[in-house]
Amino acid sequence: MKSDKKTVLRDIILIASLLIAGLVLLLVMRPSSENGSTAVVQVDGVIVARFPLSEDGVHILNDGLNTIEIKDGKVRMMEAKCPNLQCVHQGWISRSYQSIVCLPNKVIITIEGDDKPVDFTL
Repeated sequence: MKSDKKTVLRDIILIASLLIAGLVLLLVMRPSSENGSTAVVQVDGVIVARFPLSEDGVHILNDGLNTIEIKDGKVRMMEAKCPNLQCVHQGWISRSYQSIVCLPNKVIITIEGDDKPVDFTL
């Protein structure tokens, strides 16, 4: 009986330790939830444009394959010439580190904030 109680106690301590470690990592490594200031557009891995989210407008990208709209500090893929239109259906984004991806057209829109990203090493 004593060995069973020790095993159960050790299991509880192990589970509690893992839960605490997971919560600490979640809090430390979570991305910023601040509103971003710039939409960064990449086509085929190359940055082709940076648009401030403070300036409303419609921008045609990638030789007319994609059109983005910036309005009220948010950006969305307004139109895309791709088969599934998942990038269009994703809707508006405005927070730092959010992104919209159009895989068929190799377009990625990422929101950057004023803060500088920090590399984190354990």
